[in-house]
Amino acid sequence: MSAYAEITYEVADRIATVTLNRPEARNGYTIRMADELGDAMDRADRDEDVRVVILTGNGKDFSVGADLTQGGFDFDPETGPDAAWQEPAGRCSKRIFTMNKPVIAALRGAAVGGGVTITLSCDYRLASTDSRFGFVFVRRGIYPEGASAWFLPRLVGMGTALDWMISGRVFGVEEAKSAGLVHSVHEPGEVLGKARELALEIAKTTSPVSVAVTRQLLYRMASAESPFPVHELDSRLIGGLGSSPDAVEGVVSFLQKRPPEFSMRVDTDQPDYLPWRNA
Repeated sequence: MSAYAEITYEVADRIATVTLNRPEARNGYTIRMADELGDAMDRADRDEDVRVVILTGNGKDFSVGADLTQGGFDFDPETGPDAAWQEPAGRCSKRIFTMNKPVIAALRGAAVGGGVTITLSCDYRLASTDSRFGFVFVRRGIYPEGASAWFLPRLVGMGTALDWMISGRVFGVEEAKSAGLVHSVHEPGEVLGKARELALEIAKTTSPVSVAVTRQLLYRMASAESPFPVHELDSRLIGGLGSSPDAVEGVVSFLQKRPPEFSMRVDTDQPDYLPWRNA
């Protein structure tokens, strides 16, 4: 896409900031927004000058969920979708899941329905004191989307996920933080700045290839039936460190008490044998 209508995209200090930009509709989620978010994540992931992505919203709310005035479908409801159709929130959450770059959600106000499910695959969720959340699908006679039934129990446990999804109730930021949905809470005007501080720390101190591999190790291997296949992969990764320029630089910079200057590239220098590389 050459231009975006419902989001904005900007890069500064090796951080890509992707902003939902329908404040007049409280950033209600649309098919076009879903497609633009997917394109923006592709763009950030391909750009070797981008180390971290921040996902945020313009205005007082992150997103109130699907914009029900827009219909929510890109097919004829009378005939239904074809077999390849995928609902829009999951298009975004799955793309974030496969990212090589960490993604930080900076949230204000409402993050409800699709406005929260698209953030569940982010690595961090920073919220404001006025944030509120809700998996309100059952109160609309619809179903959870965004692959949230997979992500949410892994973040907060099955008991809490059942409570939030079966009741469909809206809850505040302290409950969200206590359950582990939110990492930290800040004043509304400070959330984006705190997200940038975190992003800058990651960008300046970590190896992009190490981050990419570690992120996917956690997502792809945490549900393995035992630690043995995980350790088998660990062993292969650790065994290859002798030829890793970033591993050398990490140790040398530590011993010399200076910031590291990692040179390996995410697009070309990840090990080819990683099981998800060709998935």
